[in-house]
Amino acid sequence: MPVLSIITINYNNKAGLEKTVLSVVSQSDKSFEFIVIDGGSTDGSKDVIERYKSETTYSVSEKDNGIYNAQNKGIAKAKGDYCLFLNSGDILASENVFKDIKQHLTGTDVVYGDLITVDSGGKKEHLESPEELDAPHFMVSTLWHPTAFIKRTVFENFGAYNETLKITGDYEFFIRAVLKHKVSTKHVAIPISIFDLSGISNSEKNNELQTAERKKSWQLNFSESEIEAFEKHTRYVRSREYKVAQLFKKIFNPFSK
Repeated sequence: MPVLSIITINYNNKAGLEKTVLSVVSQSDKSFEFIVIDGGSTDGSKDVIERYKSETTYSVSEKDNGIYNAQNKGIAKAKGDYCLFLNSGDILASENVFKDIKQHLTGTDVVYGDLITVDSGGKKEHLESPEELDAPHFMVSTLWHPTAFIKRTVFENFGAYNETLKITGDYEFFIRAVLKHKVSTKHVAIPISIFDLSGISNSEKNNELQTAERKKSWQLNFSESEIEAFEKHTRYVRSREYKVAQLFKKIFNPFSK
């Protein structure tokens, strides 16, 4: 059984798909299976899938019901111990990512690393993931999907992605798995993926939908009183962090305002 199941979904992003495929198949550690789920693209993506068919374990091009329906199709085909989701356009941070992460995939439910983002102008930024994934973190941020190696049994035990959500199904899944069911997590301080900021969840026109779906994600998993408690604790933690930061600023620079 392969250690990793790499799942790539795509819809009408031919150039991005090829970039992702090349990133995966160039890994120095080959102990993985590669699953490509295409939503019936009409832009030539099927040609890319056919060109690299010998490099993939399973591939299909057919109409689906959105991002999370496609990812759930990938999970259904996966046989690896851990799943990593790389959407078309996203690439691995180096050719040694699988080699470097493999020693950490020893039973922890979710093992996650750091992210490098790249904007439309090609500017890159290294974003470090937190050591602890708690409610205050999820209230203001998320666990970056393409940095997370998720044990396949987590999907079996606690359910796959919620297909009623259009762009925040991974956010809801992590809230459900990490906060509600308290699966084990581990941060590994190495860059895993380079994330294309031009994706759907980062489009300005989707801000309103994203806000609504993030709210729904909490409501699906916790009561109103629990959410209020999380929000109160988050405000306290962030206020305390701010005060501590200001204190250190005064200690090390007493002339600062």
